[in-house]
Amino acid sequence: GVQLTHSNIRSNIEAINQVFQVNKKDVVMGILPFFHSFGYTGTLWLPLLSGMGAVYHNNPLDAKSIGKLIHKNKATLLMTTPTFLNSYTRRCEKHQLASLRFIVVGAEKLKKEIADAFKEKFDITPMEGYGCTELSPIVALNFPDYVSEGVHQKAYKPGTIGLPLPGIAIKVINQNTMKEASADEDGLLYIKGPNVMKGYLNKEELTKEVIENGWYKTGDIANVDEDGFIKITGRLSRFSKIGGEMVPHIKIEQTIHSILNSSDQVCVVTSIPDDKKGEKLAVLCLQDVDIASLVDQLKESDLPNLWVPDVRCFFKVEAIPLLGSGKLDLGKIKKRALEESKKVS
Repeated sequence: GVQLTHSNIRSNIEAINQVFQVNKKDVVMGILPFFHSFGYTGTLWLPLLSGMGAVYHNNPLDAKSIGKLIHKNKATLLMTTPTFLNSYTRRCEKHQLASLRFIVVGAEKLKKEIADAFKEKFDITPMEGYGCTELSPIVALNFPDYVSEGVHQKAYKPGTIGLPLPGIAIKVINQNTMKEASADEDGLLYIKGPNVMKGYLNKEELTKEVIENGWYKTGDIANVDEDGFIKITGRLSRFSKIGGEMVPHIKIEQTIHSILNSSDQVCVVTSIPDDKKGEKLAVLCLQDVDIASLVDQLKESDLPNLWVPDVRCFFKVEAIPLLGSGKLDLGKIKKRALEESKKVS
């Protein structure tokens, strides 16, 4: 378990307050579970400590009820995930969400198609952010540009996770040289600040592995541009080492969904053991996906041949395994792929 102190959570709330400048007229629409740190900090303690209002619904996928609650209570702040956001685009009416002034999206990457569809329907831009439980949880965030008396401070850049919150330091380390990366150069993302956890409960050695001199090793691959905006480009746990080459699962998924012209998560890439190369790619996909056609188009795409999964390693499932937060359940996905592979071996 992750140990978060009162100071950790309070520091994150104070940073959020500085960015959004919430007041007692604001109302947060709470739809995230409290067992998830995003919901715990952002929708439980933020309103309690800031004095703003709050209204809750226990099922984040019940879009119709959530739309009604936002409209009835004139909610101004919504914290959600791309999966849930996509549901609201489809099932909520435009007037129901008219009171919202901030929509914070995290827990997984916000696809351009999902953001654009929401913006087109409701005329409000979802702001992508980034964080994790070990960091209390919010680290970086896009928010509206500041414009006043001829001053224009850029605070929003699509495709990035935004700028670090006040009080939080970041650095990107080149994995080969172990030196700090230059602008736009990929490397391992480290975070330092009052939001960094105390440690893992009763796991001192694991804590030492991820916290070095106060810097938390996120396990995410990222780069920072010249304006200070952070872009997540991958995750160490979402790479496979095949034939000595690191193969990114997320890039393959993006290509798959682009071919299928789908903003929903209809396929997910993982890896399973392989006697010859150590591991090989495997894909779980929903029942209506034409696997043969998809593989043919992947071979014609700009992906290297090594990155194209074997047609025999595509497995159809009723649903893609998700966590309660709406994030992919990577453990169950890998386990299911392994089980399916044994059935056909």
